[in-house]
Amino acid sequence: MPEIKELVKGLADKHGRGRESLIPILQGIIAEERYISDAAMSEVAVELDMSAALVYGTATFYSFLDTEPRGKYVIRICKTITCDMKGKKQIVKTLEDLLKIKVGETTKDNKFTLLETNCLGWCHKGPAMLINSIPYDTLDVNKVTEIIMDYIRK
Repeated sequence: MPEIKELVKGLADKHGRGRESLIPILQGIIAEERYISDAAMSEVAVELDMSAALVYGTATFYSFLDTEPRGKYVIRICKTITCDMKGKKQIVKTLEDLLKIKVGETTKDNKFTLLETNCLGWCHKGPAMLINSIPYDTLDVNKVTEIIMDYIRK
C-alpha cells in the first residue's frame, strides 16, 4: 500500500488536488498499475479530500477506467450497431478462438483481456478495435489474425 500512496501523491502533485484532477489521476494509476484497485480509490479520496463514493462512482462509470485487473494488452471491440453490421461478430469469434477466452475474460498468462465497449469513434471504418490505445479499423478475419499474432510474438 505504501507504493499506491506514493503514486497517488505524485499524481496529485502533478495534476492538482481539485475535482477536475480526479480523472487524470485515475488515468495515471491505470498507466502504472493497469487497473484502479479499491486501495487506490481510497487513497485518491483521502488525497483529494473527497468521498470514496465519488471516486468509486467516477472510476466505475467510465468503461476505460478499469477497476479489475486486466491483461498487458486490453483489446476493446466496438459494440455499436454499425460495427455489428460490418462483421463485428466474426471478429469477436476470431479473437475468442485465437486467444482461447470469451469477451470479458483475461488469458491465463495475463497477456490479453478481451472486452466490448461503446463507440470508439471509428464507425466509418468499422469494425474497429483498440489494443491499449492503438486503434485498428476495417477489420476482417485475416487482418485481425495478423494483428493478434504480432502481439502474441511480443
